[in-house]
Amino acid sequence: MDNKKPKRGFLRILPTGLAVGFLAGMLGAGGGMIAVPALRSLGLDEEKSHATSICVMLPLALASGAFYLSRQSFELSAALEYWPGAIAGAVVGALLLPKLKAVWLRRIFACVMLFFAVRLLMR
Repeated sequence: MDNKKPKRGFLRILPTGLAVGFLAGMLGAGGGMIAVPALRSLGLDEEKSHATSICVMLPLALASGAFYLSRQSFELSAALEYWPGAIAGAVVGALLLPKLKAVWLRRIFACVMLFFAVRLLMR
């Protein structure tokens, strides 16, 4: 892991934050696809970029969830069915993250993004 100080600045971060929030609100957690590379460009190492992306997504998910809940735009019982597996997967992923070398983390991230891109194009 590199220990470079992230280059921060409101005008540099604002457009990326808007894009991340927009995608998260419109596509669910799709904002992470932008958040991870953006955090890397700010100087965070691979592990911290992925972990920080999760922390960025939490308030976005809560805000989007509150909005959709207020409009009764989702089926809560269907969402609840996913929670046990999703929580278990999140814990396993969080435990594995620090154990993976940065190169493998990038490869896994790229493969997941490619898989879903191809899947979306095939529909």
